[in-house]
Amino acid sequence: MEESLDEPEDEATPAPDLHAALEAILMVVDVPVPEVTLAQVLERPTHEVAAALRSLAAEYTEARRGFDLREVAGGWRYYTRADCAPLVERFVRDGQQTRLTQAALETLAVVAYRQPVSRARVAAVRGVNSDGVMRTLVARGLVEEAGTDPESQAVLYRTSSYFLERLGLKDLSELPELAPFLPDDVENLEETTK
Repeated sequence: MEESLDEPEDEATPAPDLHAALEAILMVVDVPVPEVTLAQVLERPTHEVAAALRSLAAEYTEARRGFDLREVAGGWRYYTRADCAPLVERFVRDGQQTRLTQAALETLAVVAYRQPVSRARVAAVRGVNSDGVMRTLVARGLVEEAGTDPESQAVLYRTSSYFLERLGLKDLSELPELAPFLPDDVENLEETTK
């Protein structure tokens, strides 16, 4: 006798293994997912989920897959492997440029290294008004409000978790050291901007 397609699956069908379950969930996310969230959804101990994530990441690296599983911004997410990124960028971009301008990159760097920082302080460091650029960075989700300065009542800004995600960083401590990129007379320059 043939089974109907409408009948429920046999209850004895085994659940997918932990690696398969993690892959299935991470395939559909668009933001990094914390280990504890994955553990709750899969009803597994967090340490097991953490070990499985690290195992998958190592497996993908060893196999030189076209993607990485990375821990960034407090969670896990798939990313294109660095050596495949130019191909994917060319495919996705299809001739359109969505890069940040030089002014936006400079402003983002000031916020990243000086945060929390006011627009006035960013302008003082850059030497030009940065209000429009700050609005663009906020609109793109790379920078967010971080309260107000108690003395001046100016709005303070910081980089967002999306910034960390886009740069592939776990946290701000992974930002490169700034000193090698500064001019030799940086102390004099710093004093003149205060």
